[in-house]
Parts: sequence; C-alpha cells; structure tokens
Amino acid sequence: MTRRVDLRSDTLTQPTQEMRDAISTAVVGDDGYGEDPTVRALEEHFAALVGKEAAIFVPSGVMGNQIAVRILARPGDLIVAGRGQHVVSFEMGAAARNSGVQFAAVDDTSGTLALRDVLDIIDAEEDHQPHVAMVALENTHMPSGGTPLDVADINALALAIGERPLHLDGARLFNAVVATGTTAAKYAASATTVMTCLSKGLCAPAGSLLAGPATLMEQGRIERKRLGGAMRQAGFLAAAGLVALDSMVDRLADDHVRARALAELFATAFPEAHYDPGTCRTNIVAFNHPQARQLVEELANLGVDGGTIGPRRARFVTHAGVSDDDVAFVADVLAHFRPTKS
Repeated sequence: MTRRVDLRSDTLTQPTQEMRDAISTAVVGDDGYGEDPTVRALEEHFAALVGKEAAIFVPSGVMGNQIAVRILARPGDLIVAGRGQHVVSFEMGAAARNSGVQFAAVDDTSGTLALRDVLDIIDAEEDHQPHVAMVALENTHMPSGGTPLDVADINALALAIGERPLHLDGARLFNAVVATGTTAAKYAASATTVMTCLSKGLCAPAGSLLAGPATLMEQGRIERKRLGGAMRQAGFLAAAGLVALDSMVDRLADDHVRARALAELFATAFPEAHYDPGTCRTNIVAFNHPQARQLVEELANLGVDGGTIGPRRARFVTHAGVSDDDVAFVADVLAHFRPTKS
C-alpha cells in the first residue's frame, strides 16, 4: 500500500494518551442542569485565558459562531465580515438559515479587513441600508494561509465601530498566540465574544468554547439548547479539553515549523503559483494554482492528501499527526511530481 501523509486538515488529530486517561476518570454530571463539574472547570479555565467573565462549552466551532450570531444580531441585520471567513463561506449558510441575518462581505485576501471598507458599510445605514449589528474577524485567518492577526488592528477596528459588538472566530486562536507571542487575553480584549476550537491543533476529540460577558453567555446557553447543543455528561469531552489547553498549546510551534518547510517545498515545486512561502506563519499552506483540484487529486494518488478551499486554491495543513519524516516523504514526492496537463 502507498504510504499516506494526510494534510487535509488539523481536525484529523487524535486524542493523546493523557486525554484518554482524563476521559476515563472524569467526574461528570448533567450539564443540561449545569451540574457537570468538569465542564464548569473547562469553561472557567477558558474564560480566564481569554479574559472574559464566562464561557460555554459547545460541540463545535460552527455552533460557537452561530450562537454568537444569534446573541449579537437580529433577523434582517447585517454582519460585516471577510468574504473568505469561516462564518461566511464554510458554514453552509447557517447564519441565514438559523438567524435570518445577512453578510456584508468585504475583501480579506490578506487575512485582514480594511477599516475603510467596514466603516463605509456602517456609514451606509444613513442611506436606508440595513443595520450593521456586528463585525466578525477570524484569527488565524484560514483561507489566506492561517494568517495571525495583529492586536493593534483588532483594537483599532473595535474602537472604530463604537458600540457595535465584535466577534472573534478564534478556531485556531492558539496558533496565533504561539506564532506571535501574544496572549489569548490580549487578542480577545477588544472582542465582545471569542470562540476557540479544541479539536484542531489542540488534539481534543471534540468541542469548542465561546466566551464573553456573563449576561451574553446566559443567553448563549439558551441558544445552545435551541440549536440542539446542550449535552449531558459532557465532562468526558471537557476533560480532554482541559488537557488540550494545559499541555497542547506549546507544541503548535512544531506544526508551524513543518508547515513552513512544506511551504518552501510547494513554492519550489509549483513556481507558476507565485506562492510566497514567507506568508506561511502558522500551520496552513494555501496557494492559488490554475489546476488546484487536479493537483490535489494527483498528489493524493501518490500518498500526499490535501484539499481545496476554492476552485483554484489548494490547502495543506500540518498537525500533531505529521512528523519530520512525513515532511521528508512529501519532499520526495514533490521532487518527482509533474501534474498532468489538462
């Protein structure tokens, strides 16, 4: 059988032995009644890490984002966000389906939002256009290649939008923390709500967290129930989440080093992509290529699994299941690879 290196996503990570041990010994209760001590411990720990009053444990990052939308906006409202952000492009239209809101999607090719673009949309309310209820950011910004945001930019945006809430989709927040040396609390300081996934680079089997003001999180618990996300003896999953936050953050640096090595390899193998490997600062290699889908398919046939996030944009993601030896294997494959001409 052909050897395989799976770079499709960091959601492929497996729980560590420490997580499995924590799961087997977790003290649990009924979280629907707020009686699971391990869930409460996880929520309190995360809230402290991001400097918020409270947090809620949810099954997925998508649900965390959707709860934020439901508590910060009303049907018919506009949400300003980058057109490539997960909440806009990768949640199957959930915000429109679940909450009846609209997106004013602005260019985020570089991973950031231009302040002028955001303010122009807000200013258009004076011209009988829909009310802008909130602004959303993604950190790291996945489509641009896992770009970590600059705290100064987040703070400037929050200041400029005034009373409007800012939601930070931090599915890979701790990748940004490790890449920049910024604390999670500093990243989240200007955000009204912040979400983080435990099941990507942090290796927990499932679960995400949404944090913010206590009053909003109480509303969030109601919305979690409405969306079917209230779990019962969820402490088994929360126990793994505690291990993830305590012991898996620092190792993300290894993923970043390997991703940068892969970025160099892909840039060399596909000069026609005009990909600058210096833009790879975390664990995601993403570049445009005219034959992206064909390229990904043919590499998979040779044992290197990746994916596309658009018709002409390829993505390869490092994680705890990828070793230096795997990077060497990819290097060997790319050294001899020539895509079939379409």
